[in-house]
Amino acid sequence: MTRLSGRVAILTGGAKGIGRHYAGALAKEGARLMIADVADGKEVAAEIARDHGANSVASVVTDVSDEKAVKALVAGTMERFGKIDILVNNAALFAPLAEQKFTEMDTALWDRVMAINVRGVFLMAKHVAPHMIAQKYGKIINISSGTVARGIPNFAHYVTSKGAVTAFTRSISRELGEYNICVNNLAPGFTLSDSVIQENPGHLEHSRQPSIVRRALKRDEYPADLLGALIFLASAESDFVTGQTIAVDGGATNN
Repeated sequence: MTRLSGRVAILTGGAKGIGRHYAGALAKEGARLMIADVADGKEVAAEIARDHGANSVASVVTDVSDEKAVKALVAGTMERFGKIDILVNNAALFAPLAEQKFTEMDTALWDRVMAINVRGVFLMAKHVAPHMIAQKYGKIINISSGTVARGIPNFAHYVTSKGAVTAFTRSISRELGEYNICVNNLAPGFTLSDSVIQENPGHLEHSRQPSIVRRALKRDEYPADLLGALIFLASAESDFVTGQTIAVDGGATNN
């Protein structure tokens, strides 16, 4: 018996980057999966369907910052799979962001980062939670960041957005606990995902070695390093864990 057998999950930002690895891990553990992304997730869905069956996965192009689109996503998941047990709020604007002093940041870019990284998490949780409340069970996993614990320069928009996600998780975990819904943060360190490597080689070059220096485990971090914690938070193994941030960063965050 796989750990997520019989469960239904929505994964935002699941078409590429780390999200693609999350999708494979959730499906491998038996979850039926709705992949939502601004990018087309059909290729990922086809791979999962080939390995786990046509009824195991669906995908939809969705902008999580658009409430109408979020409502349609949640309704479509309910129509396709009949319930929602797990929400992984992975969609975020990070990979293409250039390092920039906050005094020079364009206000429209700041607002776009907040719209995707914060409002998107809020909207997904807002519209998924009622279905979890009705069944008195659910797992909401918000993807935060190790940068929140220490702050890093020239990424104030991203770090601030992930700090908001961390606080939001703590707050709604208090509201949803009475319904047996667990809400936690998964906080990766600087991870060598395909998206970062392909979309922002400058940031990769600047951040890779300092990230290794900060770690107790002196090596690069890869998407595969995050999958154990993800499945733990999605499964019954974490049924008495809520409001927490699990840092998976090789010990860079040590508190």
